Amino acid sequence: MQAITPFLWFDGHAEQAMNFYLSIFKNAKVLNVHRTNGQVMSVMFELQGQKFMGLNAGPQYKFTEAISFFVSCESQEEVDELWEKLSAGGEKGRCGWLKDKYGVSWQIIPTALGKLMSDPDPVKSRAVLQAMLKMNKIVIEDLQRAHEGKAAA
Repeated sequence: MQAITPFLWFDGHAEQAMNFYLSIFKNAKVLNVHRTNGQVMSVMFELQGQKFMGLNAGPQYKFTEAISFFVSCESQEEVDELWEKLSAGGEKGRCGWLKDKYGVSWQIIPTALGKLMSDPDPVKSRAVLQAMLKMNKIVIEDLQRAHEGKAAA
């Protein structure tokens, strides 16, 4: 089967970005570092079973929020850890979105969000959506309170 690998264009920081991501994700490894004349040209690495390719290609193109990496988290601890580590030196956004210090956009989303928003009761699912829209980092406890019709703490 053909694999689809995200290809990331960096302005000379592919190896640093790869090492940054490897330091954050527990299931991560370097697959290849290609050097030309002693300089890193490209990197291939794996995060949580997903392969990524990074290329040092210059300043012509920048990352935008039009593409982001969606990370499903099972616990608030995982959300908190990834949120803080990935946003270090970058920008924290709304609704679980952040931009890392290399300009790559990420969505750090607890699986509870999808479950609570999928409630067949439209009042409950709408309340969860409204609570999420007010958040930067997603807080599972606040989503659950909204689902139960309780005010946020």
